[in-house]
Amino acid sequence: MKMKSLKTMLVSALLLTGISPAAFAGTGDIAAGIKGGTLGIGGEVTVGILPGINFRTGYNALNYDGNTSKSDIDYDYKLKLSTFPLLVDWHPLPISGFRITGGAMINNNKIDATGQAQGTYTIGDATYTASQIGTLTGKIDFNSIAPYAGIGWGNAVSTHLPLTITCDIGVMFQGTPKVSLDATGPIASDATFKANLAKEEADIKDKTDGFRYYPVVSLGLSYKF
Repeated sequence: MKMKSLKTMLVSALLLTGISPAAFAGTGDIAAGIKGGTLGIGGEVTVGILPGINFRTGYNALNYDGNTSKSDIDYDYKLKLSTFPLLVDWHPLPISGFRITGGAMINNNKIDATGQAQGTYTIGDATYTASQIGTLTGKIDFNSIAPYAGIGWGNAVSTHLPLTITCDIGVMFQGTPKVSLDATGPIASDATFKANLAKEEADIKDKTDGFRYYPVVSLGLSYKF
């Protein structure tokens, strides 16, 4: 009874993603698991749609605090990873476990930062005092929908064993980073300062452009119901 209820809930969740339950009603294969990797720590559900074709979804998250320097400004930052995958696995040879994966991630990855300088800030083409700037805050985020392509190993719903080790290697295309900087001091509304702040944003954007291709590597363990 509990197993039937669980499958009913998963079918309801898949309906929200636009996938018809008729697509996998003939298999009844469902597995749930945990995983960890470059997207953070999370869990996922695998549903068999057709022989050799599965749908996977779940959630990954991780927060990380760090610091870096840019133009003599020390930034304390918080990296917040948060993704909700919507993926389809194709197993050309189901027995081998090898899979080719495509789909998308609902992507909420972002970086929040606060900048402090030793006396002065060099922003764009000018130098400003701490009293002029006040608090300097920054944010980097990406496209909310990020296509994904990759390969992996492990078919959680086809094995005769209840436990399956899975892995993924791929790339999430999260787009060009969006960078914003803001100051709280009295100079924040000055037109020249805004122009220099825009130059600083563009410089940071160039230095973080590589993050538009986010590498995905993960290892997990799934249990088949």
